[in-house]
Amino acid sequence: MSNTKTIGRRSLLGAIAGAMALLPEERAEQVAKDAPIRPRDTIRITKLETFLVKPRWLFLKIHTNVKEIVGLGEPITEGRALTCATAVKEIEPYLVGKDPRAVVHHWQAIYRHAFYRGGPILTSALSGIDQALWDIKGKGLGVPVYELLGGPTRNKVRVYAHAGGDDPEHIRKAIAQGFTAFKTGPAKRRPSRYIESPAEVQYAGEKLGEFRKLVGPDIDLAVDFHGAISPALAKMLIKAMEPYTPMFIEEPCQAQNHDMMADIARSTFLPIATGERVFTKWGFREVLEKHAAAVLQPDLCHAGGITEVRLIAGMAEAYYATIAPHNPLGPISLAAGVQMAASIPNFLIQEQVSLGDGYIRQPFTVTKGYLNLPTTPGLGIELDENAMADKIGHDWRNPELYDADDGSVLDW
Repeated sequence: MSNTKTIGRRSLLGAIAGAMALLPEERAEQVAKDAPIRPRDTIRITKLETFLVKPRWLFLKIHTNVKEIVGLGEPITEGRALTCATAVKEIEPYLVGKDPRAVVHHWQAIYRHAFYRGGPILTSALSGIDQALWDIKGKGLGVPVYELLGGPTRNKVRVYAHAGGDDPEHIRKAIAQGFTAFKTGPAKRRPSRYIESPAEVQYAGEKLGEFRKLVGPDIDLAVDFHGAISPALAKMLIKAMEPYTPMFIEEPCQAQNHDMMADIARSTFLPIATGERVFTKWGFREVLEKHAAAVLQPDLCHAGGITEVRLIAGMAEAYYATIAPHNPLGPISLAAGVQMAASIPNFLIQEQVSLGDGYIRQPFTVTKGYLNLPTTPGLGIELDENAMADKIGHDWRNPELYDADDGSVLDW
C-alpha cells in the first residue's frame, strides 16, 4: 500500500512538473487554444449597429476592436422596432470604449442609470444588448454561453411550433418535420366579447377537440389566449377545453393584474402560463408569490436578456414553476433561448417561429421534437449576410382591430 501511494504521488508530481516546465505563455496557449483572445487581452466595444429585418425583427451587432468578435442580439418590441433602435442608440455612448466582458455590471448600469426603470422599450433594448454581450464573452473565451452559466443541464432542447391557423396540412407537415408540440389560439368565429354566448364557448371547445383528435394523445397542445379574453370568459373557455388537456393556457387575461391570473389559476387544474408582457425579476416576483402561473414564459428579447432570465428561472425553481422561454421572433432570439434552456434545471419547452433558414449559416434542425445543443462559441450562430440581403427593412405595425358590430377597440 505504501509503495503504491508513493508511486502514485511521484507520478502526479511528475505530471505537474511537466506542465510547469512550459513557459507561462505556452500554458496559456494550451489552456485557451480555442479562444480568440486571452482573458487579460484588451477588448473594447467600438459601435452598436441595428438593422430592420423582415418580417418584423430588429437585429443588433455590437462591434469590438477584435475584428472577428461581433456580438448578436434582438432588441425588439413588436411594432416598435424604430423606437427600440433609438433606445439602443441612446445607450451606445455608455458602452463604446468599454470592455464588453463585464456583462452583469453593464446590465446594472444600463437599467439603473436610466432612472425610469423597466417598461417594454427600455427593457427590450437592454435585452438585445445583453444577448450580444454574452455572445461576445462566449466567443472571446471560445465556449458556448451555457458553459459560462454553469454548463449544460441537458443535451437537447425541446421546441414547439405554431399551429398556423390549425390547418390540418400544416400540422401534418410540422409533425413530419419532427415537432411533437404545438401552440394555437382559442377558436372563434368573431372577436370575443366580454361574456360570450354558450354557442361560442362550445365552438372553441369543440375545435380544440378536433385538433386533439388530429394529433392524438402523444402530441402536446398549448393554447394562447393572448391577453385578449376577459377573466370571466377565460374561465368559461378553459372549462370547455379541460377535457382535451392542453399543456398550458397562456396569458388567459391581461398581464397587468396578477390577482386575476391567480384567480383563474385556482379555478382549473390546467397549468396557467404567463405571456411575453411581464418583464424582469420584479415583474415575475409577483406572479410567483401570488401563484398566478405554473409556467413562466419570459421572453429573452423583452424580460431582460440572458442575465435576467437566468435569475427569473432560479426564482421559479424555488416555487416549483417551470420555464418555457417565449419567442415569436427571429433566430438570434431562438439561439439565446436555447442557451438558457441548456443551463437551467426547470426548463419545459422553447417557442420558435423560425429555425433560421435564410438568416443564419447553419439553421437549427428538429429531431423528434428536439434541437441539439450548439457547440460553437457564444450564442452558436452566424448570420448569413448574403441570404439576408433581400430581407433588410420592414414597416410592420401592430394590427388595429375594431368590433364589426359597434366599432369599439379590440385586443389582438
